[in-house]
Amino acid sequence: MGADGVQMYAVSGELDPEEMSPAKRRELKAFIGGLGLEVSALCGDLGGHGFQDPAANPAKIEKSKRIIDLAKDLGTDIVTTHIGIVPEDETGRTYAVMQEACGELADYAKEMNGYFAIETGPETCRRLKAFLDSLPGDGVSVNFDPANLVMVTGDDPVQGVHVLKEYIVHTHVKDGIRLRPADPRDVYGMYRYGPGGSHGEIAEMVERGDCFREVPPGEGAVDFDAYFRALQEIGYGGYLTVEREVRTDPVRDIAETVRFINKYRHPP
Repeated sequence: MGADGVQMYAVSGELDPEEMSPAKRRELKAFIGGLGLEVSALCGDLGGHGFQDPAANPAKIEKSKRIIDLAKDLGTDIVTTHIGIVPEDETGRTYAVMQEACGELADYAKEMNGYFAIETGPETCRRLKAFLDSLPGDGVSVNFDPANLVMVTGDDPVQGVHVLKEYIVHTHVKDGIRLRPADPRDVYGMYRYGPGGSHGEIAEMVERGDCFREVPPGEGAVDFDAYFRALQEIGYGGYLTVEREVRTDPVRDIAETVRFINKYRHPP
C-alpha cells in the first residue's frame, strides 16, 4: 500500500498487554520491522465515559499505563485515546475528576518519555487546549482528527491545528460531512469498547449517517490543502495515519487514502 507504519488497537484481544509476554513483544516488533514498517501509535481507548467516573478510573489508569509500556516495547511513544467530553464548567466535579486522572497519566507518560494523545472531536479545540493547559507538562497531548471536528462540533480543523499546535503528536487523515447539529454527548456516549461493546458501533453510526457521514479524504468538508499546510506551518513531523470507520471495503479505502496522502508528500 505504500504506508510507512501502522497504528494498532491494544486494549483487548491479541494485543491486550496482559496477553503480550516479553517474547511476544520482541517477536511482533521484529515482524513489523521486517515488513519495513514501524508502529505509529497504539490505540488505548478504554471506552465508556472516558475518565469521568472516579470509581472506574483507578483500573482504567492502570490499564492505560500498561498500554504505554507495551507501546514503548513496540517502538512507539504514543498511545491514542478518548478521555470523555471535557465539560464546559471548569469548576465542576467531573472536570476535576478528569484532571486528576489525566494528571496522573501525564506524569507517567513523561516518566516513560511518551504521550497519551487525546483524539479531537468531542469538544472544541479551544476547550481542549484549556484542559490540557491545566495539566502538568505535555504527557497528555493530542491525536488530531480533522473529520471528527467538522462532523461533530463544527470546529475548523485548520484553526484547530494552530490552537493545539504545542500538543499535537499524532494525526488521523479522515474526512466527513456534517448533516445536522448533534450533541456530542449523544455521539460519544455511543462509543463502547471491549466487554461493553465494540468498535463496530462507531462504524454502524457512521454508516447510518444520522448526523454526519464519513467520506473518503478529499470528498468531505476538510480542506486538506489548508489542513496539511497548517501542519507544516506548526512544524509537525509525525505520522499522518489513515482511519476509516466504514466497513464496506477497508483495504481499498486505506490504499486509496495512502495514495491521497502521498500526493501531498511527493507532488508531481
